[in-house]
Amino acid sequence: MTKKFASQADLEVKKTTFAQLSEHCWAYTAEGDPNTGVIIGEDSVLICDALATPVMAQSLIAEIRKVSDKPIKYVVLSHYHAVRVLGASGYKAAGMQEIIASQGTYEMIVERGAQDMQSEYERFPRLFDAFDSIPGLTWPTVVFKDEMTLWMGKLEVNIMHVGPGHTKGDTIVWVPSEKVLFSGDLMEADAACYTGDAQLEEWPATLDALAALKPEKIVPGRGPALDTPERVASGLAYTRDFVSTLLSSAKEAVAQGMNLNQAMAHCRKAMDPKFGHVFIYEHCLPFDVTRAVDEASGIKHPRIWTAERDKEMWHGLQATE
Repeated sequence: MTKKFASQADLEVKKTTFAQLSEHCWAYTAEGDPNTGVIIGEDSVLICDALATPVMAQSLIAEIRKVSDKPIKYVVLSHYHAVRVLGASGYKAAGMQEIIASQGTYEMIVERGAQDMQSEYERFPRLFDAFDSIPGLTWPTVVFKDEMTLWMGKLEVNIMHVGPGHTKGDTIVWVPSEKVLFSGDLMEADAACYTGDAQLEEWPATLDALAALKPEKIVPGRGPALDTPERVASGLAYTRDFVSTLLSSAKEAVAQGMNLNQAMAHCRKAMDPKFGHVFIYEHCLPFDVTRAVDEASGIKHPRIWTAERDKEMWHGLQATE
């Protein structure tokens, strides 16, 4: 197996789709690449996840301008990862006034935003079209703790941190009148869950909180929009199965005193048959297993991924293959 990250060999450009889900809600999806949600209110537009670079943001703005000339006033960060936040400056000329994030997301940017920016770019350069157009880290202008509500004209939009999972600061955007949920990477569809910065033990309870809203449509972090209650239920079950299988396998490996290479082989026995075919599975699994082993070993707060740590971990896991 190559010593390069699996994602570095992933060079196929994905087709984007901009599709309307309800009167005010849209999904910008990209065949397993990071998704973005759009809410077009009566007086303004909200973006949920900013894309990875300001240049990439222009493609989304062009799609929005086909259906609305309203200012893109709000950008909500579902969490702190670079592919989700570093394109925010691209919306300034389109009317952006606020960048909204949870307290947990803000703390993660402070603690590890710079390391994450370099780490993600080196892992998966295709996701960062025109990386040099990024002016620096994205900093929120509004930070909330648990929940805030925006009124976009008469449209109520709830921005909530209902619990940790993919990261400690995960944020969802909920449009109650239309029962549409933008989940960020708390949920995936036909794609691996990246868990390198996750709180795996708490993640299923956070999924329960999403289900309690009774959404009828969800824009997941990756994969196709879930546009029926049945597909929503399937997506919730899929994500729960992924993170639960990963953590339970890692707990078994730690209990048996396995090293990381052995733990990877042990986790693969449970994970590969169910998830080996989905988007970015091989890209994510080394980081996923490493974090799961850490959490199973009692490391509650995820260790910071740096470009150097990425390479050390990746090469170490390939060494015996």
